Amino acid sequence: METTQTIKTANQIVYPAKAEQQWTEIIEPRTRLLDLGLSDVWRYRDLVLLFVRRDFVSTYKQTILGPIWFFIQPLLTTITFILIFGRVAKLSTDGLPMMVFYLAGITVWNYFSQTLTATSTVFKDNAQMFGKVYFPRLTMPLSIVISNLVRFGIQFALFMAVWVYYFVQGNAIKPNWTIVLTPVLIALMGIMSLGLGMIFSALTTKYRDLAMLLTFGIQLLMYATPVIYPLSSLSDKYRWLIAANPMTSIVETFRYAFLGSGTFNWTYITYSLVFSLVILFIGMVTFNKVQKSFTDTV
Repeated sequence: METTQTIKTANQIVYPAKAEQQWTEIIEPRTRLLDLGLSDVWRYRDLVLLFVRRDFVSTYKQTILGPIWFFIQPLLTTITFILIFGRVAKLSTDGLPMMVFYLAGITVWNYFSQTLTATSTVFKDNAQMFGKVYFPRLTMPLSIVISNLVRFGIQFALFMAVWVYYFVQGNAIKPNWTIVLTPVLIALMGIMSLGLGMIFSALTTKYRDLAMLLTFGIQLLMYATPVIYPLSSLSDKYRWLIAANPMTSIVETFRYAFLGSGTFNWTYITYSLVFSLVILFIGMVTFNKVQKSFTDTV
């Protein structure tokens, strides 16, 4: 049985001579590259939710219109696409109303591009916090994926409102059973953007040029994805090249599911799935390796 010796001071205040210290958090270095600490991420799930709330609130906290911007941004982009690509360039929309055709592509593309852009600067934007407080670093990019999922949900509701309007008006909109694949498409976009974002976030700790290059690259990638045109409007010479883009099958399947016009192919979906999982694995390993020493370079 352990005994505790006490010390009496001049004022007769008693202090324990031997105090047992019980640590609530023990931080140990990880030496294995594949030790991703996923159990720690689950243990810090409340922190992930706090980051999600912070991102959601801080985005439009000091704006006049506030969350209304969630609706205004895709609407303005859609109107711009209608004027430039629909009216001036006269690109095909497969006979669908321009409004619902472009809004479908923009809704899907926004989730991917916004998540990738925000995730790619995690180390750079949070260097001070990472240097002072310990928490699993992986919680930060995960919270970005979830917070953008909330934005996607709001913009998806806008798309559904427009979709219902044109459907009731009797336009050539033919939804089908592939609608049930919508959660799969969203998961693929989240996995792909998370993996690519973590790779770029790790690389930009040393090469800042990549952050600017990524912004430019995402804009170019949008034109290499059938957001403003249907895949069926391309000739065979270029169709295989656009189909090689893993985002192509996601956008086309989304349009096919809700509008009945687009390309649905299990081979393309499987290709996007394999690509997303490989990129996620590479991203997590790269992120895990860089997080040990990024404070020396950022």
